[in-house]
Amino acid sequence: MSARLPKPLVLTRRAALLLPFLAAACGDDEPKAFPPLRFKYLQPIRLNVADIVVEQRFVPAGVPPDVSMLDPVRPIDALKAMADDRLQAFGAAGRAVFIIQDASLTRVKDVIAGSMTVLLDIYTSDNVRAGFAEAHVALRHTGGVDDLRTTLYDMTKAMMDDMNVEFEYQVRRNLKDWLTTPTAVSAPVDQAPLDEPAPPGAPNQDSQAR
Repeated sequence: MSARLPKPLVLTRRAALLLPFLAAACGDDEPKAFPPLRFKYLQPIRLNVADIVVEQRFVPAGVPPDVSMLDPVRPIDALKAMADDRLQAFGAAGRAVFIIQDASLTRVKDVIAGSMTVLLDIYTSDNVRAGFAEAHVALRHTGGVDDLRTTLYDMTKAMMDDMNVEFEYQVRRNLKDWLTTPTAVSAPVDQAPLDEPAPPGAPNQDSQAR
């Protein structure tokens, strides 16, 4: 007895029409790219200190309602990047301490709340606190969320935009005596003096003009 051959696969008209949509749906499964949040494009804040230290005094809970661990760029990392990209030491003594006091993202039902607080302390070479500047920003999202990671990333990015403005404002307002600019070296000018003495025996220009 001969073996039966399998029946050829036949696509119905409906299945053929659905193929492009199925292919597009498969493409949506590709992971979304989240660029790192860096701030070197902003004006640096130059301080008259010899050293800058970053301290993290806020520790996320890591359990609900904390959702910061689901953020593609955690608020703590974004604040550390701001300090690294914008604060510069241009002094011979003293130190600045950039302190992360709050970098939270929490979700309770349909409300996501974000909060950031940083403190910049200035200490003299004798370890005496000479001044400080504090900056705080907050943001809330209410309603349904289709993509939690995207929502958290967008909230962190928006808060960092506000933080860069608020932090610089507070520093320039409260620590203006500790701000400095790099010394600019003047470029040499290759130019002959205007009244260059004429060599001996050369005709006088006034007499030639006559």
